[in-house]
Amino acid sequence: MPWREVSTVGMRLEFVTLASAEGANKRELCRRFGISPQTGYKWLERYEREGTDGLADRSRRPHHSPRHSPPDQEAAVLALRDEHPAWGGRKLAVRMKAQQWPAVPHPNTITAILRRHGRLAAPEATPHPWRRFEHDAPNVLWQMDFKGHFGLGARGGRCHPLTILDDHSRFAVGLAACANETGVTVREQLSTTFRCYGLPDRMVMDNGAPWGGGSARSWTPLTVWLLRLGIGVSHGRAFHPQTQGKDERFHRTLKAEVLIGRVYPDLAAVQVAFDRWRAVYNLERPHEACGLLPPANRYAVSARCFPETLPPIEYGPDELVRKVQDKGEIWLHGRPYVVGNAFHGYPVALRPSEGEGTLDVFFLRHQIAQLDLTRPAEE
Repeated sequence: MPWREVSTVGMRLEFVTLASAEGANKRELCRRFGISPQTGYKWLERYEREGTDGLADRSRRPHHSPRHSPPDQEAAVLALRDEHPAWGGRKLAVRMKAQQWPAVPHPNTITAILRRHGRLAAPEATPHPWRRFEHDAPNVLWQMDFKGHFGLGARGGRCHPLTILDDHSRFAVGLAACANETGVTVREQLSTTFRCYGLPDRMVMDNGAPWGGGSARSWTPLTVWLLRLGIGVSHGRAFHPQTQGKDERFHRTLKAEVLIGRVYPDLAAVQVAFDRWRAVYNLERPHEACGLLPPANRYAVSARCFPETLPPIEYGPDELVRKVQDKGEIWLHGRPYVVGNAFHGYPVALRPSEGEGTLDVFFLRHQIAQLDLTRPAEE
């Protein structure tokens, strides 16, 4: 992932955080981040010696000033809140400790300061909470979705934010300002993400375009490509957004901290804001689901590398193989069976299933359909 100028500092901090994790393959991380090992070890050394200040080229207003004394503590808290207008007392307190403030108020005190100055809205009611399941390791499952699109400034057009979140750590592996929601656009963004963070075991998405979902006829070229990469594909239940609850929650945070009350002139400006905020979200922002640690503390890149060239599709010598023809059909015993248009031109394997008179259809190691051989032929 070549480092864009607008997000250089954030990418450096992300690199050293991941490279400092126990068991991290530093040279492989250098390759994925598009830097030389010499450069990678240089940033690691500076970070170990000087902390964040050692990552250079950073021009930003300091979070606090040595001139601030205890009487000015309230003003300092409000200034930090202005930088993170959606953070509450607990998150701000954790951030202050991480920045080694000389005196950190109790979270309740910070909350009181925010309330006195009208900076804290009443919490939203949640009359029907649900219990969220969490996978026990990074990259077992990634959640992916488009957040609702929004209009840009005078130049017109709309932005479609693509979000990709690791289920275990809540680490945002992808946040892209897209011009549309086509499969080609998503594939380009995923390729960039896979090159940096590797491949997950499985991805979950909803049932709309360009993901498809629901039946063998609903596969899309995008999801077939994911299967070729060895990534399992799942779809959330229709009208049940809690299936992707972590990504939905991420969308609310993104809206509150980046989008509300702001107008961006074009996609490039949105991407600059996304890159800066993603670095804060992953590396600095305390996450309550992570024990008030940033998501990067629980994330490690996948050991499965992204293949620039896909390997050939092969099946066992004793397997019954058919090539998917026009209309997404395969032919068996002189009869057509629908597998899915997205598999047109690909070979699939037919394997006996547990049910009598049925065959399971596999694309590589993934079952994509089942044939009912007892069904009467259509006229």
